[in-house]
Amino acid sequence: MRRLANPPEKLTVQSVRAFLRLTFLMKKPANIQLIGTEVAIAWDDGSESYFAGEALRAASPSAETQGERDILGVTHGGSAQRRFPGVTVTGWQFVGNYAVRFDFSDGHRTGLYSFDYLQRLAAEQ
Repeated sequence: MRRLANPPEKLTVQSVRAFLRLTFLMKKPANIQLIGTEVAIAWDDGSESYFAGEALRAASPSAETQGERDILGVTHGGSAQRRFPGVTVTGWQFVGNYAVRFDFSDGHRTGLYSFDYLQRLAAEQ
């Protein structure tokens, strides 16, 4: 069995829960496809989610869209634009084992949509 080179000095309940959630409990996309102007995601638990390209673009978690918070919680930057009529998803790429980066027809491609974030977006629809 392989041992960690530098194991953490103290494990917390939160760190163990986060590890377990990310490793074992997090649903992951089994398949992603474009169907017309929608992105269809089939999850590994058999459920499915559908997103309009415009809605995904508006929900981009990128600093370009949402802005960035400083240490005091003040948001800097970000776009005031919240609607993206006619914008479609043109492609995507998995990032590690936790997120998807979508390419949009307006050239935007910097937001990383974690699998958890995509599931929250689906629940809000």
